[in-house]
Amino acid sequence: MAAGFSASVNAMYDRAVARMDLAPGLAKKIRVCNATYTVRFGVRLRGAIHTFTGYRSVHSEHMEPVKGGIRYSLAVNQDEVEALAALMTYKCALVETPFGGSKGGLCIDPREWDEHELEQITRRFAYELIKRDMINPAQNVPAPDMGTGEREMAWIVDQYQRMNTTDINGRACVTGKPLNAGGIKGRVEATGRGVQYALREFFRHKDDIAAAKLSGTLDGKRVVVQGLGNVGFHAAKFLHEEDGCRITAIIERDGAIHSEDGLDPEAVQAHIRETGGVKDFPGATYEADGAKLLEAECDILVPAALEGVIHEGNAGMIRAPLIIEAANGPVTSDADRILRQKGTVIIPDMYANAGGVTVSYFEWVKNLSHIRFGRMQRRAEEARHQVLVDELERLSKNREVAWTLSENFKRDYLRGAGELELVRSGLDDTMREAYQSMREVWQGRDDVEDLRTAAFIVSIGRIAASYHAKGL
Repeated sequence: MAAGFSASVNAMYDRAVARMDLAPGLAKKIRVCNATYTVRFGVRLRGAIHTFTGYRSVHSEHMEPVKGGIRYSLAVNQDEVEALAALMTYKCALVETPFGGSKGGLCIDPREWDEHELEQITRRFAYELIKRDMINPAQNVPAPDMGTGEREMAWIVDQYQRMNTTDINGRACVTGKPLNAGGIKGRVEATGRGVQYALREFFRHKDDIAAAKLSGTLDGKRVVVQGLGNVGFHAAKFLHEEDGCRITAIIERDGAIHSEDGLDPEAVQAHIRETGGVKDFPGATYEADGAKLLEAECDILVPAALEGVIHEGNAGMIRAPLIIEAANGPVTSDADRILRQKGTVIIPDMYANAGGVTVSYFEWVKNLSHIRFGRMQRRAEEARHQVLVDELERLSKNREVAWTLSENFKRDYLRGAGELELVRSGLDDTMREAYQSMREVWQGRDDVEDLRTAAFIVSIGRIAASYHAKGL
């Protein structure tokens, strides 16, 4: 399947370009991957030299630096990395983060190595990329992806700073770092939070809800989540706790569990940590063939793991009227065609999972400015609010019937916005603005029948404008 990932992304790209007035040469320039660097390096581990293969692909440099995660997986190959780099280009343009698209991967199963061994492997991979400026705050800025996280980013940034001791902006060479290594609050939850904000924005529009043959609000909607990793877990957690959704099924590596009464994502995650899978989770029915639950009756399907899980073979059986692509490329181009013909509404990956790169952008800006968000204005904001509260309470004392402001109101109103609040606010604004740009095309043009094509049209148009500005 991975062998066809680039072809699937390109098929969706071509479908959008066919509806645009774009010069053929420019359309091809935007579509093709600029360069892919392949590295093979050896590390002495367990008394022997082990050779590893890694990739860093740069899809488009219409803006620099380029941006994209590094994943650790045995499934990593050049086709996958180039397809993911292309999606990053379109995603960054759609949500207006000033980056080109890139992606990296190391063909490795991180579970096969202990922490010290993984650090040695990561540092050597980083070394090979850094010395060729494939990791650089001004040129190429990686982030976590499948199989990597804050820990790996901390190793990479330390390796960069060891090799570039005078680069004052060295911490900006990667994002998704721990807070104590220059990270930002809200980054770990960012992609899942973005999925939640995307759904909230979708449900603000009655016409869009009706297009998905749904009604009402998110409250009570039945949700099936495929993949309870970082993205799937946070999306499920927020939808469950804050929007009243019922998580009726969770699909994992060892199978799936389902319950019409709803599942608690935190309890399921704790069970997975303890037992290694979802089997025997109390109060739920276990299904060994987890993929069957993709076809379960529900309101919203959230594929949040690997690409290509919804394909030509199962698309016809998908019963969810609304799919939100929390993962990269979970629906193949063939499946996309089948689902569109059925009337299924798909909120596409280049929008739905853009929360990660959006908050990565905030982290990059924070690293370049060398100050955390909120530090300069938070207490001034609180002081201004205190003046208003004091004046309202003073006026109250002069009334015949005095009134008081509740302690809860004063606590909430007087609290100035810190870094986490500002990050969430910026992410919410980004997701709303990006959806509006897609929706304007989707609802405003007769030749655009789905959100994915609309997203590509918006994205490609912005990339084309960047190239025009460069003189191409």
